[in-house]
Order: sequence, then C-alpha cells, then structure tokens
Amino acid sequence: MLSSSTSKIHHFRFCSSLLFSQFEILLSYHTPPHKNPQFAHKPKYNPIHNQSTSDLSSSPAPTHFDFSDFRPDIVLETLNCYANDWKRALEFFNWVESQSRFQHTTQTLNRILDILGKFFEFDIAWNLIEKMRNNPCSLPDHTTFRVLFKRYVSAHLVNEAIDAFVKSDEYNLRDEVTFSNLIDALCEYKHVIEADELCFKRNQDSHYNDCVFDFNVENTKYYNMILRGWFKMKWWRKCREFWEDMDKRGVKKDLYSYSIYMDIQCKSGKPWKAVKTYKEMKKSGIQLDVVAYNTVICAIGISEGVDVAVRLYKEMIELGCESNVVTFNTILKLLCENGRYREAHKVLNLMMKKGCQPNLVTYHCFFTSLEKPREIIKFFDRMMESGIRPCMDTYVMLMRKFGRWGFLRPVLHLWENMAEHGLSPDESAYNALIDALLQKGLVDMARKYDEEMLLKGLSGKPRAELLSNMDTEGSDSG
Repeated sequence: MLSSSTSKIHHFRFCSSLLFSQFEILLSYHTPPHKNPQFAHKPKYNPIHNQSTSDLSSSPAPTHFDFSDFRPDIVLETLNCYANDWKRALEFFNWVESQSRFQHTTQTLNRILDILGKFFEFDIAWNLIEKMRNNPCSLPDHTTFRVLFKRYVSAHLVNEAIDAFVKSDEYNLRDEVTFSNLIDALCEYKHVIEADELCFKRNQDSHYNDCVFDFNVENTKYYNMILRGWFKMKWWRKCREFWEDMDKRGVKKDLYSYSIYMDIQCKSGKPWKAVKTYKEMKKSGIQLDVVAYNTVICAIGISEGVDVAVRLYKEMIELGCESNVVTFNTILKLLCENGRYREAHKVLNLMMKKGCQPNLVTYHCFFTSLEKPREIIKFFDRMMESGIRPCMDTYVMLMRKFGRWGFLRPVLHLWENMAEHGLSPDESAYNALIDALLQKGLVDMARKYDEEMLLKGLSGKPRAELLSNMDTEGSDSG
C-alpha cells in the first residue's frame, strides 16, 4: 500500500507550500490506477515533516475520503503544476473526483479547460463541459466561455470561437458579457479585423451578423476594445485613423480611451506625443487616475529622461493620486535601463516602506538589465525568500541569459528549481536548456531533453547539431 501510494505521489507531485499539508492524506488514501507513469524529475525533499516510513505504514488508513480532504484551492494549485502536461492534468482532474469524491467547482473546471485548450484538445474540453453541467457545483459560467474564446482565438480558430459563442445560448450564457468576452479575445490575439467586422457589421455577407443583433455596440467600451486591438497589431496608422473615427462617430472618449491612445503613442516610438495628449487632457479638465499617470510617467521618462519622470511621480502624489506597484515598476525599469542601480535599490526600499509590496515584474526589471551573474542570483534568492514565486517567463529569461553568457551550472540550477516548485517546463524552457547544453557540446544530454519535449507534445526547433549527430549514428549503424 505504502509503495504504490508513494509512487503515485511522485506522479501527482504537489510542490507548492499549499499542497504540502495534503501529502499525508494522499499517502494514506490514494489507490493508483493500473498505469502509473513517473515524473522525469524526482523531488529531492521529503514533505512529510520528518515522519518515518514505519510510522506511516503502521498508521491505520481510512477507507473513504471526505470531500473536505481536498480544497478547491489545492486542486487548482495542482492543476497549475501540470499546465504544460495536459494528459497528467486530466488524469489528476479525473482521479481527484473519482477516488476522493471531490466535487469539482466551476473554477477547477475552467482551469482544466484552459490547459486542454492550450494543447488544442477542444473535443475533450466540450465533453467535460457537457459532463459538468449536470453538477450544480461546476456549472459553466462566463469565465468558461472566456477561456474557450481565448484558446480558440490564440490558435487562430476564429470561426470556432464564434460558434462557441452561438453555443453559449444552450447554457443560458449568450448575453452581452459573453459577447464582450469574445470581442476582447479577438482583439487580444490579433484578430481585430474580425472583431471590427463582427461589432460594426462591416462584412454584410457574414452569416454571423445575427449574433450581435440584440447588442448595442455603439458605446465607448467596444470602441476601446477595438482600439486596443489595433494597438496589439501595432498598426499605428490604423490606430490613429480609428481614434479620429471615434470623433467622427460621436463616441465619447473616456479616461480608458486616452490611456490606451497614450500607450499607443508611447509604444509607437512617439512618447512626446503621449506627453502632448496628457497636457491636452489636463487642459480639458479630465482627472487622471493612476493607470493614466503610469503611462505618462513611462512616456515622459523615455522622451525627457527618468529625472523628469520622477518629478511627474511627485506631482501625482501631491495631487492626491496614490501610486501603485506599476508606478514603482515603471520608475525602476527606467532607472535600470539607464544603469542607475543604486537609485533603483532606493526606489525598491521606498516602495516597501510605503507598504507597496514588490511583485514579479519588479524583480524582472532588475533581471533584464543586470549584467553580473552573482547579482542576478542574489536577487533571485531575495525574490524567493520574499515569497514571490517565479513564473515560466522568469526561468526562461534567466536560463537564456546565463546560457548566452556560457554559464551552464546556473541554467541547470534554475531547471531543478523549476521542477522543485512544481512548474512543468514549456517549449521555451526546453529550448533554452537545450541551447545551453549544445553550446557546451553536451549533445547527448541535449538530445534527451529534445526527445522528452517532443513526447510531451511540445514543439522543438530544428538544430543542426542534433540532426548531424543523428545522421552520423545512422551511417555508423548501417
């Protein structure tokens, strides 16, 4: 019983601190399925608080689960660990329901749908939705369809996303909230042309026009979404034309409209125009919020220097607009990009003194600009000690950076750290590791990870070193 349960623990390895409290329950209760694939990386720690194996084996194992043994946040955290391995995520999702009588919630359903959609397993996703609609605890909601829209559109399956919107009527969810989620997804993933046609019926031949018959799209919210969509496409001329078109149509621009347009001007390489728009807003009596100020601080920092940006920050405080973590991150980024690390450290201490806790982006400002490996590792350790968990982008950025500098040991350390914290590597992480190994001439080890990545259904990139080496082996065996 103990050996099989321990084996399954390695399969469902709950690495976050939230999950450690559940290990003893798993050891006592879990009966594994017939097939029990193992993790590639074994945990190096024992989460069972120094309890001996003999104590565990002698403890009586209860014969049933109470649904309270697993909380929804525990299940969600575990699913997050399998974000890049849909098969294991689905196996855990089914196991926790069948073996522990856990009642899945709408939130756990939405999370597994997001993971399945990431790997284009939409048929399985729809089957789960149909199955879960019979459970009052896991009824599909607006977020369910927002997740589907996001995954369909990110895979460029626009018609399927619109069909999903039509199908939302079967779940009594075909309303303006769901429609705005569809438009938002289309704009977010660079299908703004379709969003524009769907909203304003520019394509008269489209059979989807009836979908929006009952919705009033002639309001600022939808125009802001379309404007942000053109921003995502980086079609700067179209952004300007649409901005002017809003005036022609009599659309009342709000603070969010101006914030988007100032961001467009800043990102399009014309930050001085964003500053000009800011001054026009002040003259017209529009009261800026912290989001608008953050955009202007960034724009004025790029166009006129970080010192002017700091002065604007002080002006914002004097006007009674409280700063947030994005404000400090914007200033930190400007300081780090200018190599003013001592002042950046002072700003970091200031934000903590003001009760504004740093987040992952705060540390990314330093990671992106620092050029000394020891300083980066020191900051990484400081981040971990503060309780901030790195995301996949953090690991990929640092692995690429160390790999580019020719430091393999910290790359391998980051890879192990990622596994220990329950993150399943994505294709970018694999590629960063493989590139670092090849740079050091470790072709066999690189090939092992390349094969592991392909087995997970992740896309590798062609590498001459691996291909040429395989050709040589093939000719030798022949």
